[in-house]
Amino acid sequence: MADECFRHPRLAAVYDALDTDRGDLDAYVRMADEFGARRVLDIGCGTGVFALLLAERGTEVVGVDPAAASLGVARAKPGAGRVRWIEGDAMSLPPLRTDLATMTANVAQAIAGPRAWQGTLHGAYEALRPGGHLVFETRDPARRAWEEWDREHTHRVVEIPGTGAVESWCRLLDVSGPLVTFRWTYVFAADGEVLTSDSTLRFRDRAEVEADLTGRGFEVREVRDAPDREGRELVFVARRP
Repeated sequence: MADECFRHPRLAAVYDALDTDRGDLDAYVRMADEFGARRVLDIGCGTGVFALLLAERGTEVVGVDPAAASLGVARAKPGAGRVRWIEGDAMSLPPLRTDLATMTANVAQAIAGPRAWQGTLHGAYEALRPGGHLVFETRDPARRAWEEWDREHTHRVVEIPGTGAVESWCRLLDVSGPLVTFRWTYVFAADGEVLTSDSTLRFRDRAEVEADLTGRGFEVREVRDAPDREGRELVFVARRP
């Protein structure tokens, strides 16, 4: 199930305004060019930012996400008609034959359960043509990014046109082995409504991810340093033989 920040209509509506720095997507656009991808599956597409970036360039894109509210935001954006939007996950896709499958930002880590993770890798494999690539990123657990997930490092107030000021901050709730749980709080100044969204991410090390990929039939071609978070995140490039 998607987190509240993606499936609550009011939170989904302000998600893009609260997450404006999407320079991380530039690397994925470049990789789509690098692999000559004409058909792309965007797993966990959310509000459609990446899918629409590709569609504007003439790429055929399928965006899949379990959060109806986020997909509603995506479908209302200019150019949304060029993307095929699917409510669901990679485990229940129709037959596809894509050149590239992606999981940007936190998508791969948000699939925390072992069964769902294995099912997602299998679904991505089946959606790719032979020779197609799966690309995704994950934080290096050795860097312990969660140690800065507190109010001091995350608090801010954003003025959003048509909505007003929205105050937000993060608080770490629990660290249990590879699972890290945290809570975002949102305060809408217009009416004082307070909403929260709890999330759990799974921190997998490089060896675990590579083993999962090869176990699902992928060839791990390369592990790159994420250009927007050098030394903190890894980008996995896997190929369906």
